[in-house]
Amino acid sequence: MRTDLTSLADRLRAIGCVFAEDEARLLADAAHDVAQLDDMVGQRAAGRPLETVLGSVTFCGVTIALHPGVFVPRPRTRFLAERAVASCLARQSSDRQPPVVVDACTGSGALAAVVASRVGGATVLASDVDPVAVACATANGARYGFSVYLCDLMDGLPEEFRGRVSVIVANVPYVPTGQLPYLPRDVREHEPLRALDGGTSGLDVFGRLCRAAPSWLAPGAVMMSEVSPAQVPQALAVLEGAGLAPSAAVDPTSATAVVEGCRPNR
Repeated sequence: MRTDLTSLADRLRAIGCVFAEDEARLLADAAHDVAQLDDMVGQRAAGRPLETVLGSVTFCGVTIALHPGVFVPRPRTRFLAERAVASCLARQSSDRQPPVVVDACTGSGALAAVVASRVGGATVLASDVDPVAVACATANGARYGFSVYLCDLMDGLPEEFRGRVSVIVANVPYVPTGQLPYLPRDVREHEPLRALDGGTSGLDVFGRLCRAAPSWLAPGAVMMSEVSPAQVPQALAVLEGAGLAPSAAVDPTSATAVVEGCRPNR
């Protein structure tokens, strides 16, 4: 809709929006009328993340529908997404057949959507324990061609895929519980804390996934997860303890770390 973007940006700046001009353009484009625009500004004033106000976010070039109360995909997770796609394509080339991929802790289904859209013929499964997230991911799955399961990590996925999974990718919760009060207000009040809370060390959920992964991975297949750089040494030890060959990579542009564990070929 047409509106005075300067005035709108001033309103947004007054309620604390740092990138007010950018938000003004996005909100004006998304709103159908003045009433809806006023409502959207009100939601931002209440602290709701811009992405859920807009109802979608672009992640790695893919448009992801977002429902209120669902974890918002972060730009830094692009590093994990790109590594997952590269691993899938490498596996597809070596096996000469489409890979089977699991996106655990899927949230909105963003990682599953990127893999499904870039890896032709892949069978992509996604899981989450949160019914709200599963509903959101299911909507995205219908668009991009992946299946979503309401279950805890791998527990509840179809048994036919046990031992056949090429890549397990997971943006697990990895914020230590003691650090949750220091997260930004919009995150604390409008995103599900269980999508962020990684327990005392931040690696509780990661550890459970590491222990579950080997029986689902095919020989030579890999699981990978985003963690903080400070958590890398402990995460590598957890992977090794689960019988997976550990490795790590850090994106210098975002200071994001991805740890990987490969199931031995024998």
